[in-house]
Amino acid sequence: MSHEPPQHSGDPGRQGPEGRSPRDPSTAKPAPDAEDAQHAQDAAPDTPGASDTPDGPQDTPADADSASGEAEGAPGAEGASGDAEGAPGAEGASGAEGASGAEGASGAEGASGDADSAPEGKGRAKRRKRPKRTGWRRAVPTWRMTLGGVLLLAVLLVGGFLVGYHLVDIPAANAAATAQSNVYLYADGKNVVARDGETNRENVRLSRVPQTIRHAVLAAEDRDFYSENAIDVSATLRAGWNTVTGKGRQGGSTITQQYVKNYYLGQEQTVVRKAKEFFISIKLDREQSKDEILEGYLNTSYFGRNAYGIQAASHAYYGKDVEDLDAGEGAYLASLLNAPSDYDVVAHPENKDAVLARWNYVLAGMVKEGWLSRSDRESLDFPVPVKAQPGTALSGQRGYVVQAVEDYLTSNKIIDADTLATGGYRIVTTLQKNKQDALVQAVEDNVLSKTSDERDADRNVRAGGASVDPSTGHVVALYGGIDYTRQFVNNATRRDFQVGSTFKPFVLAAALANGSKTHGGRAITPNTRYDGTNKRTVQAATGSTGYSPANEDDVDYGSITVREATDKSVNAVYAQMAQDVGPQQVKDTAVALGIPESTPDLTATPSIALGPATASVLDMASAYATLADHGRQRAHTLVVKISKNGTDLPLPTRNTRRAISREAADTTTSVLLSVVKGGTATAAQSAGRPAAGKTGTAEDDRAAWFAGYTPDLATVVAVMGQDPETGIQKPLYGALGLARMNGGGAPAETWGAYTRAALKGTAVQDFDLEADDGPEEPEGDTEEAVGGDSASPSPRASGDRPRTKPSTAPAPTDEPRTPRGETPAGGATASPASHAPRQEDQQHAFLEQPREHAFREQPGEEAPEEQRDEGLPKAAPVLNSRP
Repeated sequence: MSHEPPQHSGDPGRQGPEGRSPRDPSTAKPAPDAEDAQHAQDAAPDTPGASDTPDGPQDTPADADSASGEAEGAPGAEGASGDAEGAPGAEGASGAEGASGAEGASGAEGASGDADSAPEGKGRAKRRKRPKRTGWRRAVPTWRMTLGGVLLLAVLLVGGFLVGYHLVDIPAANAAATAQSNVYLYADGKNVVARDGETNRENVRLSRVPQTIRHAVLAAEDRDFYSENAIDVSATLRAGWNTVTGKGRQGGSTITQQYVKNYYLGQEQTVVRKAKEFFISIKLDREQSKDEILEGYLNTSYFGRNAYGIQAASHAYYGKDVEDLDAGEGAYLASLLNAPSDYDVVAHPENKDAVLARWNYVLAGMVKEGWLSRSDRESLDFPVPVKAQPGTALSGQRGYVVQAVEDYLTSNKIIDADTLATGGYRIVTTLQKNKQDALVQAVEDNVLSKTSDERDADRNVRAGGASVDPSTGHVVALYGGIDYTRQFVNNATRRDFQVGSTFKPFVLAAALANGSKTHGGRAITPNTRYDGTNKRTVQAATGSTGYSPANEDDVDYGSITVREATDKSVNAVYAQMAQDVGPQQVKDTAVALGIPESTPDLTATPSIALGPATASVLDMASAYATLADHGRQRAHTLVVKISKNGTDLPLPTRNTRRAISREAADTTTSVLLSVVKGGTATAAQSAGRPAAGKTGTAEDDRAAWFAGYTPDLATVVAVMGQDPETGIQKPLYGALGLARMNGGGAPAETWGAYTRAALKGTAVQDFDLEADDGPEEPEGDTEEAVGGDSASPSPRASGDRPRTKPSTAPAPTDEPRTPRGETPAGGATASPASHAPRQEDQQHAFLEQPREHAFREQPGEEAPEEQRDEGLPKAAPVLNSRP
């Protein structure tokens, strides 16, 4: 047995603490001599397992190669560690490369083995310190730092998203996005009369937008709209980054994001706005359908020309509703979304190439997506838009129309003013464009063109007009003034100018409708004769009224028929007729025909016949339309339909009622036909059609009127005088170069020109009348022949007048008329049994004389004062009306 001592760094394969044999003895190498071992220890003083090993047996590497090394002294790390399976502390005990290598490498990995594997009771091997990072390596994050940063960023993003989603709610729409104008359309429902708001927008349902137009917008802005999420993350991040870095506004947002920006937020370019847009878009996409979002987008987008929304843009560029656009027009409007102002080829023809490129891009996208066939695409030419129209705000006639329609809506309680002011209402009026244009042109040609800056009177000239369809009551044309922005008072609806003699037909209609009789008991018909003496005092049943109206130019007409008195507009006759009919009956008839009962100065006195009432031009047109429609009255209207967001508002029921009998209306019309044929309104013959009408002039020539009608159109035109600075009514003396203004001049001429143009192309209609003119009366056979209505006693009656005071018994006023041939020369009514005058008939004739004559002073005799004043009505104010 050998007594050779064990090796200090012996091979564990040869002999270990437990005397285990090596797995492969043939691989064992000679142990190093003492000098080599000492050298290895000196070269690696920090190697664990050398000096720090506790007393007692030590663990050695399992592989002999790690102890001996090669002649070059550089055994690898693997040799130092060996395959020390089952050897505790193998890594810590190995000297690695530095333990035996000739080059003195320390073998960091081998030297820093896992000390935790050491058995209990043995100290842990000392770990070698890492070298400090120097130079550029210090600026490069380690993989641990990179991983940590990524994880931290992910946590922040997820947390921020959760917090933002929780905190940001869908807000209320901004005011600019909801602001709409009220749109007023002609009766055709297509042509715009006016828009009354600052924001030119009219929201429409998506169902009104054709599929081709929707596809054009999608092709231009977001082709994947229906399949994508609400957010395009990459485009949003890019846009946000460009905003932060100052690279300007960048696109790339989805349609949902653009809608959120337009409708809920605003156009400012800030990070906060972008963040809100992000979260609102996500929430909105969960709460609304794609169709709802697309509808909102189409209604809020700006297209240029002050047009917000696809409907306003359709009118601004092509003058039509969105339903009527074709694919080419829709593609152009879609192109405008990219650059609304620059792509208006009418305003910027220099940009046409860029516009065409964008237009082709949109159409190519439609073809690519299968929304448009190639053949249809090839057939399209670029649709050049119309020229930009002046703003359809309130200039010209627009403001007057808007004002009249608003008054109609609010006065009929269809909608209140505050609600209407919120905007968004689509109002189809009764106005017809061709007739509206014709009325404006007629006033221009016959009134405004005749004014001169050199005449002071012309600065006071105002004009108003209204035209009504008798069969429907629709107001088809309206003229309010020269320009609403210059003169805001609407001359068509104002109620402060006297209507003058245009009121007289209402007196005649009242007489005919009520079967009224003269003071002498004769039925009032067109052939009834009256005394047309100038300033003749109107007589009541009780005596003089004290009202003595003058005829125009103080002309005495003597005995004259009602028809002639109408032709010549004799005030004396009509004032007496109003008294005979009864002023209250006259007023009631006027109201029944269409004059508002609240009309100022519509008072029940004899003067009512001469037109002190201040009805509007529109009121008068409505009343004359009743005469034109044979006495059937229907309230006029200015609105056919009103709706908002596709929902109609109810309109009041308009019932037709009979105001007066057909015979009364037609008989009145037959008399008014004479006025145009040979009376004061011959200028109206320029209409070239059968026409009836009446002229009128207010007191002191402050207004001149003509009211007339054909079977299918009733129109009233008035020329008024008003100081533009003070608003005070002024006489029209000298206006339009005329010494005096009357209804048979400019008003009748304007009426004729308008009616001819308005009815151009329609068949000429004759009046279908059922009139009763009454029996003809001999010339000179007036009421004074029976002791009735003369301001002075008839020579024939005076001879039969008794000189004694009359009896106080009431005089019979409703005795039946007798044939003219049976009327005695003395003027007393003949008895059916005898042609000779009787004493009681003479007494009746005496009693029917005006009381002021019955109690006229006789020589040496004076009537008692109480008898003179008893029963006399209060004198009406003097009003002299001219035709």
